[in-house]
Amino acid sequence: MGKYRKAMTTDGFVRAMALDSTDIVERAREIHTLSPVCSAALGRTLTAASMMGIELKGEEASLTLQFSGDGPAGGIVCVSDSEGNVRGYIGNPQVDLPLNSAGKLDVAKVVGRGTMSVIKDLGLKEPYIGRAPIVSGEIAEDVTNYFATSEQIPTVCALGVLVDRDYTIKAAGGYLIQLMPGFDESVIDRVEGGVFTARSISEMISLGFTPEEVLREVLPGFELEFLEEGEREYRCTCSEERITKALISLGREELKKLAEGEEKIEVGCQFCEKKYVFTADEILRLVEKS
Repeated sequence: MGKYRKAMTTDGFVRAMALDSTDIVERAREIHTLSPVCSAALGRTLTAASMMGIELKGEEASLTLQFSGDGPAGGIVCVSDSEGNVRGYIGNPQVDLPLNSAGKLDVAKVVGRGTMSVIKDLGLKEPYIGRAPIVSGEIAEDVTNYFATSEQIPTVCALGVLVDRDYTIKAAGGYLIQLMPGFDESVIDRVEGGVFTARSISEMISLGFTPEEVLREVLPGFELEFLEEGEREYRCTCSEERITKALISLGREELKKLAEGEEKIEVGCQFCEKKYVFTADEILRLVEKS
């Protein structure tokens, strides 16, 4: 289970959240058989989506974080509920690349440049959709830029995934630090100083830091009031009923084409790789329903 903790500085100028997402990212790696660089790319996005989802209001609300880049990953989609339980997939999960010039997994290159989208379904008539250009492909920098340009919230986002020699996930996590209205330049300087001197998030998680300890590490110049904490997981919500509704939405003609010449039709869930099998007769009955 992923573990998170939220905090607010006692002066009310900074709110923060940290998440240990090691188990979440390892589950994604197992489901999608991810290459190391794809584990890093999808893992960072899952971590960001979970933290952003936790901030949603309303039990039925959900958030989709999508990266549509021109890199060989082929796009990343992650969906979080309002509790931070998250699921996701990457277009080409086995693609691999050489390490970058710094000797690290080349997430920026595998993602490429394009558009980052945030879709918030808050139960209203229309979902909120925010978009921003992918400025680096490193995910954390792109999330930081999104908050600054689309939601006008000064934000520091850090994300990290440490892949072990056997390709399992040794550590994964992230934190979000956001400035509240009324802050002054001294608050910015103190936040930047703490983040600059702190160890990387993946190093902290690999050393056994709890989310609370992560927040103390990155905000040493502040007195913190610790708030909500909890556990979250990789959770897919697919079901035969949902898949059936998706098939019906294709329309009569497409369903007829599916049923022609096929005894069985297999439909897979992109988030958990579960397979649902329908006979041609079952598809034809869906034609009647549509």
